[in-house]
Amino acid sequence: PGQDRPVRWGASRRIAEPGDKGAALMDIVLRATAMFFILYGLLRLLGKRELSQMTPFELVTLIVLGDLIQQGVTHNDFSLTGATLAIVTFAFWGIVLSWASYLSPRVEKLLEGEPRVIIRHGELLADNLRRDRLTRAEIESEMRLAGYPRIRDVAWAILETNGKISFIGADGASVGAQDRDDPAL
Repeated sequence: PGQDRPVRWGASRRIAEPGDKGAALMDIVLRATAMFFILYGLLRLLGKRELSQMTPFELVTLIVLGDLIQQGVTHNDFSLTGATLAIVTFAFWGIVLSWASYLSPRVEKLLEGEPRVIIRHGELLADNLRRDRLTRAEIESEMRLAGYPRIRDVAWAILETNGKISFIGADGASVGAQDRDDPAL
């Protein structure tokens, strides 16, 4: 009372006073929420790629991104409470989006995308490859792993929403996204 406090400014708003724990914790929740949706949008823009399909640079970029997100979310709060709150906020929004996808096919299509045909009747669909930034060499590599040496041996290849590719052979045999990892094949 009667004392003038210096004005302290954050990025675009005042910083919570040292005794104002509730505001500081709510700030973490708001920052974590913002970062969750920024990260979600960024990963959607990056496209459907499996971890095994990433270049070493893309993998390192994702690892560094984690540290940058932590700095942006918790700011100067290095407490266990702050870290827990940030993690719980990310988990909360992940569960909310998962339930929304489960309950609504329209939301699922919006959030998860749709499978895309990349080979039809032995013909590579260049426009669909371009949309997902896939090269012919990447598709041929996945085909060989699935046991198809030539494109003409594939009746259909479908890029699934999880980034894996399902192949249906010209002879009608199918190698699904989960089957390729089965050592018995």
